[in-house]
Amino acid sequence: MKTLEELRNAIDAIDDQLHDLIMKRTEIIEDVRMAKKGEAIKIRPAREAEIIYRLLGRHSGIFPRRELVRIWREIINATLSSEGPFSAGVFVGEDCEGFWDLARDQYGSFTPMTQYASTRRLVEVVQAQEVTLGILPIPVRRDDDPWWRRLATTVEGTPRIIAKLPFAGPGNARSAEREALVICPVAMEPTGRDCTYMVFESGGELTEASFARTAQKVGFDVLFATDWDDPTRPQIWLKLVELDGFVEETDPRIDAIREECKKIGGDISRVIKLGGYAKPLTEDDLGPDLQGQNRGT
Repeated sequence: MKTLEELRNAIDAIDDQLHDLIMKRTEIIEDVRMAKKGEAIKIRPAREAEIIYRLLGRHSGIFPRRELVRIWREIINATLSSEGPFSAGVFVGEDCEGFWDLARDQYGSFTPMTQYASTRRLVEVVQAQEVTLGILPIPVRRDDDPWWRRLATTVEGTPRIIAKLPFAGPGNARSAEREALVICPVAMEPTGRDCTYMVFESGGELTEASFARTAQKVGFDVLFATDWDDPTRPQIWLKLVELDGFVEETDPRIDAIREECKKIGGDISRVIKLGGYAKPLTEDDLGPDLQGQNRGT
C-alpha cells in the first residue's frame, strides 16, 4: 500500500500534467484566434455547448459532473478573455435578484460585469458592443414593454438570443428559480439540442391557443408564446414564439404557418428569427452527486 506522501506525489504529478495540457491548449487557442482574425466578436455559444455535451458524454467516475462543467466554463471564459475584450452586462432591476449569479456561473468569476437597471439600455449597449453580451430576464406573458421586441428587426448588428441560463443548474445562486436569456450580435448555430425564438408580425391578434394549434399542425412544437401590440402602429401585433429544435426563417413550415394563419384572419407580414439556445443540461446529463442522490435544479 502506498504511503500518504507517495499518494500526494502522484497527485502533484497529475496536476503538473493537467497544467501542461492547459498551457498546450492555450497555444492551440492562439492559432484559433489568428484564424478568426477580423471577427469582432469571438464567442461561439454552440461550440461551447458542444464541448460540454461531449465531455459529459465521456465522463465516468465519482467526480461530480456539475463541478466538471464549472471547470470547463472557467477554461472557456479565460480563452474568450485572451482572444480580446470580453465583458457582460447584467439586468439588475427591482425584485430581480439572482441574474448576477447566473451571469457569473456561466461567464466566469473574473469576467468584467456591469449592472443595468433598464432592459432597453442593456440591449443598446450590447448592440453598440460596449459590453460583449447581456443577461436579461426570460420573456413572460403580459409584459407591457418586453425587451425582446427591440430585437425584432433585421438591422445589421442587432443582438440575438444565444443562450439560456442556468446551463448547468442553479447551483447556490440566489433566487434559484430565476431563468435568463443571453443576447449578443452573433448568429445561432445548431448543436442538435436546440430551441429557437421567432417573432411573427401580423396584422391582427392571433391567440396563443390558435397559433399553437396552427404550429402543431405544420409540425412545430411550441414551448412558449406571448404577444405585444405596438400602440404607435395600430393593428400590428408581434408574437414571440419559442420552438423546439433549430429553425431557420427559410424552413418550409414557416410558409405553411403563413397559409394556415390566413385562414383564421391573421395575415403574417414578417417572420424574424431572434436566435435561440443550446438546451441546458438535464438531471440525466449531470448525474448523481457523490452521495448517489440527484440534486434538484
